[in-house]
Amino acid sequence: MKWKIWLQPGELQLGVVYTEGGFVEGISEKLGLFGDYVDIFKGIPFAAPPKSFEDPQQHPGWDGTLKAKEYKNRCLQVTLTQTSTRGREDCLYLNIWIPQDRKGVSTNLPVMIWIYGGGFLVGGGQGANFLNNYLYDGQEIAVRGNVIVVTFNYRVGPLGFLSTGDASIPGNYGLKDQHMAIAWVKRNIKAFGGDPENITIFGESAGAASVSLQTLSPYNKGLIKRGISQSGVGLCPWAIQENPLFWATKVAEKVGCPTDNTTAMGNCLRVTDPQAVTLAYHLPLVNLPYPLVHYLSFIPVVDGDFLPDRPENLFANAADIDYIAGINNMDGHFFAGFDMPAINRPLVKITADEVYNLVQGLTLKKGVQAANATFSLYTQLWNDKPDQEVMKRTVVDLETDYLFLSPTQQALALHNANARNAKTYSYVFSQPSRMPVYPSWVGADHADDLQYVFGKPFSTPLGYWPKHRTVSKALIAYWTNFARTGDPNEGTSTVPIRWIPYTQEESFYLEINSDINYDSVKQGLRASYVQFWNTTYQSLPDLSLPFLD
Repeated sequence: MKWKIWLQPGELQLGVVYTEGGFVEGISEKLGLFGDYVDIFKGIPFAAPPKSFEDPQQHPGWDGTLKAKEYKNRCLQVTLTQTSTRGREDCLYLNIWIPQDRKGVSTNLPVMIWIYGGGFLVGGGQGANFLNNYLYDGQEIAVRGNVIVVTFNYRVGPLGFLSTGDASIPGNYGLKDQHMAIAWVKRNIKAFGGDPENITIFGESAGAASVSLQTLSPYNKGLIKRGISQSGVGLCPWAIQENPLFWATKVAEKVGCPTDNTTAMGNCLRVTDPQAVTLAYHLPLVNLPYPLVHYLSFIPVVDGDFLPDRPENLFANAADIDYIAGINNMDGHFFAGFDMPAINRPLVKITADEVYNLVQGLTLKKGVQAANATFSLYTQLWNDKPDQEVMKRTVVDLETDYLFLSPTQQALALHNANARNAKTYSYVFSQPSRMPVYPSWVGADHADDLQYVFGKPFSTPLGYWPKHRTVSKALIAYWTNFARTGDPNEGTSTVPIRWIPYTQEESFYLEINSDINYDSVKQGLRASYVQFWNTTYQSLPDLSLPFLD
């Protein structure tokens, strides 16, 4: 690996970089009047254009110099209305941000690879775009933390995660795309000034569960040094599909493929128009007979290969990987808004019966005994006539604990129990939501942390108050210090308070918000509820689930 350097008066920056596929040329941006530079490469292919329901393959390379100056299309997926598609099949590209100072070209920098969320159904490496301000622009993290940031695309929806549950269509194509991107970075990042021995993967929601699953897969042995999971782990009830053939059959029926034989089904789906396959799955969002979580259908599977066993049995594979995992204190609000829309409507009342029905829907797999025990635990502080805010907050706590908090705490405990020298850190993010349409009691909703991690209070300062910059500065400092040293407290950025590692015995966690201080280091996050879900609830026998319409 080698680079050519173009000199400009007074500074050094990358010009054309030589990668395994050929030469790539990015752009260099100056930050402020007297600021440093950041080199940006957008749209570098990390794998060949994928074929439907086939594993990603190495890119054959290119002649001449590839102009890496524009984002490429996201992977083929439904639009938000789910009535058409956007993106393309040819989508396996990545983007790189490299901070430079005036002393010379950066070398040996820590590398942070971002994996986006979107329910394994939608999303892209650049994130949502508002007035050309992309959500996952890596510049603020790169410059403030002096790290290289990489984002990339992976296949989503049926094309990324449909599986017949056998060798016909094994599934996990999106996870394999992620692995290809990580492996490409490992092989090539040195030429961009990165340290291939110091790669941290981080992500949110489905991306956070993906981070967790990538650390557990034997395919990544030796590739990943650290991981950060924001609102999701491989143990979440929405992270592994237990019945993939049921959903594969639904898609096959929609597009006219045979359903009585998985080999024939697989052969047919491979030659079906990928747009038709993508549109054949519709996530219902209104008048749901069951909670929304049960409809997240095209998600990872235990395939006996990339995931050789259930995630809870694979933590020995992460024994040397430092790990941060946490949640937003009202992560479940997003789901609760679909399951019980009245929680966001101040004039609409909810009843105890409606709360019980939701509990019953969430605990379907364990039956009436589980529903009664859960309802009794979550209503124990209600008086005879609980007010509406108490009841609505109970619904949000219930969904947060079940969908995010308890699985995350279980993953932290398993990581800590299996770790050799690796450290484990737990957090809860609680900066109140900035959504004006939400009730005033709503804390940090699902995805509320993203704007702070990506430094939006700095890049678009007019939209934020100083307190939001406090949160963003702290998150970027902890995350990038952790990427550099494995300890969020130690690195090139000062942090507001020391974050004590998690152990099963003491279960320390850090509460992150704009009031961060000595009291922000706490123990036993919602311990009695976590204990209920991870012990009492899990010990109840599973029932066979009714199939969803």
